[in-house]
Amino acid sequence: MKKIFVLTVAMVAGFAMIANAGSITTGQTAKCNDAKSITLETAGPGNDAGGKDGYTQNDRGGANVVVWKSSNFTTVPLTLGPNDNNDSVNGTDGGRTGLPQRGGMGKHKVTLVGQNNFSRGDSIGDISGLVKITNNGQNAVMVTCN
Repeated sequence: MKKIFVLTVAMVAGFAMIANAGSITTGQTAKCNDAKSITLETAGPGNDAGGKDGYTQNDRGGANVVVWKSSNFTTVPLTLGPNDNNDSVNGTDGGRTGLPQRGGMGKHKVTLVGQNNFSRGDSIGDISGLVKITNNGQNAVMVTCN
């Protein structure tokens, strides 16, 4: 009887951590099935430098997810970093390098659009079938299946 109870509790806990879309927090998973597109957006607060010694408490407002695709059984990590500055240093060198400034701020939102006829099975664009998005970061992520 104890085994049945433990299995039932484990199954209920497992289902409680799976959502079909919406906001997912750390450790939760959202599923999209045969979606035409999947939009991921960080729902985390802005950059917070109130931690110990001025470090951030919330991963700079960024989000980290893992995307698993049943079409080819691959897993792809994805990071949204709206507060991450990727500007190249040649923008502040007074033009001495002669190179144009590149880069910019990270993105808070990305949309994966399904594409047909991939020659490689490990492409992130192959979102046919079941796609599971697991939040493995500190901040919530809004998942929308279209």
